[in-house]
Order: sequence, then C-alpha cells, then structure tokens
Amino acid sequence: MFKHFIILEWKSFIRSASLGTNIAMKIIMGLVALYFITIFTLAGVGVFFLIKEEAHLEPLITINKFIVYYFLGDLVIRYFFQKMPVMNIKPLLTLPIKRNTIVHFTLGKTGISFFNLLHAFFFIPFTIVLLMNGYSVAHVLLWHLGVMAMIYANNFTNVLINNKDSFFYPVLLIIACVALSQYYNFFDITAYTGPFFQSFYTTNFVFVFPILLAIALFYFAFMHFKSNLNIDTGLAKKSDEAKTENYTWLNQFGTLGTFLKNDIRLLRRNKRSRTTLIMSVVFIFYGLLFFTNSIEAYQSPAMQVFAGIFVTGGFLFTFGQFVPSWDSSYYQLMMSQNIQYKEYLSSKWWLMVIATVISTIIASFYLYFGWQIYMLIVVGAIFNIGVNSHLVLLAGAFVKTPIDLSQAKGAFGNKQAFNVRTMLISLPKLLLPMGLYALGYYVYSPETGLIFVASAGVLGFAFRNKVFELIEKIYKSEKYATIAAYKQKN
Repeated sequence: MFKHFIILEWKSFIRSASLGTNIAMKIIMGLVALYFITIFTLAGVGVFFLIKEEAHLEPLITINKFIVYYFLGDLVIRYFFQKMPVMNIKPLLTLPIKRNTIVHFTLGKTGISFFNLLHAFFFIPFTIVLLMNGYSVAHVLLWHLGVMAMIYANNFTNVLINNKDSFFYPVLLIIACVALSQYYNFFDITAYTGPFFQSFYTTNFVFVFPILLAIALFYFAFMHFKSNLNIDTGLAKKSDEAKTENYTWLNQFGTLGTFLKNDIRLLRRNKRSRTTLIMSVVFIFYGLLFFTNSIEAYQSPAMQVFAGIFVTGGFLFTFGQFVPSWDSSYYQLMMSQNIQYKEYLSSKWWLMVIATVISTIIASFYLYFGWQIYMLIVVGAIFNIGVNSHLVLLAGAFVKTPIDLSQAKGAFGNKQAFNVRTMLISLPKLLLPMGLYALGYYVYSPETGLIFVASAGVLGFAFRNKVFELIEKIYKSEKYATIAAYKQKN
C-alpha cells in the first residue's frame, strides 16, 4: 500500500500546473541541502578540536552542557519551517484502505524529513571523532542513540503542536527568558540539563529514556492523526463566531475601497495572513544586526542600504510576494465579475504603501544610531514604495500555486511565490538600491548615494500609472493559466 501512496504522490507532482516551479525549487533546495550538509559535517568534525584546543575544555562535557539549546533551537526552526505530511486523504477514506496505513505513511514521511537527516551529518562525524580520540566505544554509541532519539522526539513534538500558536508562543517566550537569564547569570539551566545528557555516556541505561520518549510521542501523534481522520471532523474547518466588519469609511474610495475592505478582513481573520503582519514587525528590528556593528560583514555601505530596504519592506515582501495567491480560493469568481485589474492591483499597492509608511515611522528609534542611519531607512522606504512595490506585483502575475489561509506555514516564503521568472524579477529589489548607493558613496559621498536611491524611488512613483498599465497587461495574459492552476488543490 505504501508503494501505491508513493505513486500517487509522484503523479500529483508531475501533473501539477506548477511542475516547472516544483522542479526548479527541488534543484535549489538540493543545492541548499548540500550547503547545510557540508556545514554540519565540518562542524561535527571540527567542534571537538575547537573546544579542546581553543577553549581548553572537555569536548563531550561541553557539548552535553549546551546541547539543550541545540534541541530547543531545532524545535523552534521546525515549527516555522518544517512542513507537516500532507495527503489528499478525502478520496482515500471511501476506499478499503486501513486508517492505520494512511496515518503510518504520513507520519513515516516525517521520519525521513531533511530536518531529521541533517542532524546525522553533525552527530555521526562528531561520534567518529570521539571514537578516534579514545572514548569508550560502547558508551559513545549509547550517547549517540540517545541524542538521535531526542531529534526524533522533537520531530513528533512538532507534529503535535503544529499550528497551535496558543501553546507554542508562550513556550518560545519561556525559552527566550531562560536563555537571557543564563546570559546575564541569573539562572543556569545547563547546570541541570548538562548532567542528564552527560549520563547518556556515563551510564548504560539513561539513553533509553529519550528512546521511550520518542516512541510515546509517535504514539500520541499517531492517535491524534487517526482520531481526526474523518471527513466530517478532521477535514472540516472550524467555524468561528461570525462578526460584521463594515469599514464604511472606505466607501468613499469606491471600488478601491471595496478591495481594501477585503484585504483588511483577510489580514485580520486568517492565520497565514496574520503571520505576515507579525513577520513585518520582526523585519523592523532586522536592522539592529547591521547598525549596531555587531557583525563585521554587515558594516559595508551596500549592506547597510540592504538593511534599510528590509526594515521598511517587511510587509511588502511577505504580503506582496503572494499577490494574487491570497485570493486564490475565490479567484475564479472574482475574475467572472466586471472587475478592472488596475483597481484590484491598486488596492494591494496602497496597502503595501501604507504598511511601508507605518514601518518607517515605527523605525524612527533608529535615530539613536544617528540621522545617517535613519536616512538609510527613509530612502529604503522611498525605494520600496516607488520601485519594489511594483516589482512584487509584477512577480505575482507568475505565481501559480494557491494558498491555504488556515495554515501559518511558509510565512517566510516558499515555492508558492517562486519560479525562475519571479526570481529574476526579485533580483533588482535588493541589487539595484545596493548598487546605486555604492555608486554614489564611492564616487561622490554617502549623501549622493542616498540621493541616487531616493531618486529611483521617486521616478518609480512618478511613472506608476505607466507601470500599472504594463503590469495589468501581464496579469491579463496570465489570467487563464492562473485560474487553471488555482483549481488544483494538490
């Protein structure tokens, strides 16, 4: 039966309207995977000697002391990035297929997830180095089994808490408080967790506990999936209390106001779109990595204007890259109405402009670092409004995959906004302002660089009507291909 499931998933992949996008994405993901595999492998080999020769500490004890943060960080990253196993199970429920088989297959897919396999490229080389340096073979292997069991415990924990924001974010806050308390020497959690992980090596039985934990979590995940594997419960969307939100003050803007109402409701009511709002706030603080001089590589002029673009462009990038996929669930109906593309696109554009202005105002605390720093943010906002807002709308014309608004995953971007054309369109978003600023900075002065970037934004804003006409034509040419792609649910 597993063989049939694999065949079905393969057919879903090759018959998808976004096949070209999927192939390109798989190639890039493969390259990214090779990069991280290399990094983890080198770290697994080198961390032993780095700790022993540079820090003059005992490597295994040191690793066990801080490995709790490794596991916690892994869990946080999984929550945001690891996709849950997905199958189009509705047609399967009417067939003579055991429910246990369906659930075992979906959970089994998580077992071979890259998020699990990647850790092996760190811990296997590290284990080999331990063995080569005289550590007990039996105890090292027991330690390795215990650590890998913790990785799989994280995997099934993520399955259980997936999309449960009410549980995850309080836990994330507790983790942050614990880390800060240790950093400022208020409370050291490693004094309690370190001996536990060290006991994987020093004893012959403690390694069994994480294995039992992983098995128990698998069982709970299995029962959770199985209990919800029903057409009338597991697949039914939860109904919330209906609330009327008229936003009558937007009526004065006519059709544009109608679209703005829909977008505001979308941002307030759906998990995926609300996540973009959270991420746009996080982007505002992204500049602290650049403007505090904490990272030497970020101190170049070009990288600082890069930060200025990101500080004010959080909403523009996270929301704009998914236009028109936000409306994919009713895009066919919308296109059957007497709706002008220009008005539809203008509502998205104004929403991004308003968010960019608000982000710029909130980012005024960067004045603490000097007016030059804040001017980088201001000219970044001008460039975002005049140029990048048009580029994200243009790239949206080539997005061919619908968005599930009930899911928060992928808020950072994924294949739903990726193909070769969108990638090429995305390059000027960052390279152009960086190049303009560097040109003015090195040829004349920093102020000239600011003028160059701001001038590009002003020109883009001045010719926005011409640009919208071009974008509208492209959307019309892609209209029916987009409708056909949005019909596909897999």
